Amino acid sequence: MINFLDLHKINNRFRKELEASFAQSLDTSYYILGPNVKTFETEFAHYCGTDYCIGTANGLDALTLILKGYIELGRLKKGDKIIVPANTYIATILSVLHADLEPILIEPNPDTYNISVEEVKANLDIDVKAIVAVHLYGQLAETEQLKTIANQHNLLLIEDAAQAHGAVTNSKIQGLNSKSQVSIANSQRLKAGNIGHAAAFSFYPSKNLGALGDGGAVTTNDKELYEAILLLRNYGSKVKYENEVVGYNSRLDDLQAGFLSIKLKFLDSDNSRRRDIAKRYLKEIKNSKLVLPFYDGSENHVFHTFVIEVEDREDFVNYLNKNKVGWLIHYPTPPHKQMALKRFSHLKLPITEQIHKRIISLPISPVLSDKEVNTVIEVINAY
Repeated sequence: MINFLDLHKINNRFRKELEASFAQSLDTSYYILGPNVKTFETEFAHYCGTDYCIGTANGLDALTLILKGYIELGRLKKGDKIIVPANTYIATILSVLHADLEPILIEPNPDTYNISVEEVKANLDIDVKAIVAVHLYGQLAETEQLKTIANQHNLLLIEDAAQAHGAVTNSKIQGLNSKSQVSIANSQRLKAGNIGHAAAFSFYPSKNLGALGDGGAVTTNDKELYEAILLLRNYGSKVKYENEVVGYNSRLDDLQAGFLSIKLKFLDSDNSRRRDIAKRYLKEIKNSKLVLPFYDGSENHVFHTFVIEVEDREDFVNYLNKNKVGWLIHYPTPPHKQMALKRFSHLKLPITEQIHKRIISLPISPVLSDKEVNTVIEVINAY
């Protein structure tokens, strides 16, 4: 059986380092906001190229705290509209609702599955104050065009980078300053997390950079936002038992931060292996019943998942099961058709709904062997 994702094999590569980190945490008894958190925040900010990183309990909290932080700073207010891709994971939309903001769900680009620039333009109005660009499946959204729109309309551009750790822009682009009014020339290629005004990451175990539990982070170059989120994540408190604002309890565990520091050193090589597998799939899978994903060959895609489309998904799933090839569907039901979001069920989003009926993810991970890749290709081609 070729597993869709073998987390034991992924993490077992670092067993000695992880066990040593655990022993250190056990011996020092730092569990909440200890030295491992500070070290990882510094390392991850440096990795992304940002001035600041704030560890959070999970990716949903990271995105919610960005929005709440901007509300604290007066950049957003209750009821403001936030443009969000309709085909994202539901957490993106939940973050907007948790912040008492109004999500505007728009169709994706059917080729890349990412937020459609044309749909963004078509849905702009005076109440829209921010765009959440989801780098879905590990591929960067059309950041250059989105940054231009954000600059022109004085909008916040927020990255949902939960699936895109290490993805890099592949051209010269214009960087946004912290106030979203002036573009700053920047000839460097930028990593996910350093493209918009702020970014949210998830370290859920299956992510390209995954913890051994839950975790998340915010990255930003905005000092005011950084300080606001530091307060919000810790009960609104800088000094214990002194609370300045109505805060939350959303802190990255010190234990998980230590694990993440170990795994961060291997993120780029792991992403490179994912891209190599994806290139083989794209080159060697030749089956007219399938639609393979768009990829321009650059480092703007880290292939958190390798998502294809198939007309008869149920038949294809049965075939994969019979041939012992793992699979997963990201995601079977679009958010606006979920019971939790029934207020949006009236929306007509045919592209989103078609995508969710047809997509299925094939095995891809840094520990997938060449032999396993060969088998996946042979099985798929024989369908």
